[in-house]
Amino acid sequence: MKFPSATVAASLVCLIIAPVFAAQTTPSAAPAETVPVPATKRVACLATTQSLKGQDRRDQLQLCMAQARVDCLKQAIDQKIVGEARKDFIKTCAGSSDGTAQR
Repeated sequence: MKFPSATVAASLVCLIIAPVFAAQTTPSAAPAETVPVPATKRVACLATTQSLKGQDRRDQLQLCMAQARVDCLKQAIDQKIVGEARKDFIKTCAGSSDGTAQR
């Protein structure tokens, strides 16, 4: 009867040690550095203005992108991003790939 108790003991050791090794090998992300999905807000603005034509479309697209930049600025402020990093964050967040996010 020693064999089954040794197997049970070995199984318990494996159950205790396995999560410790799993926790050590999992990379942890820094909570303060949120990377936005590029162009999501721009694509959303383009989609919402798709049914419009001419000046109405341009006006609505401009308003939508301005609101997207304001939302990104609020997010940068909440995350305490400052300086050049804030400017880059807003450009990336709003989806302005050509660097014209602040026009």
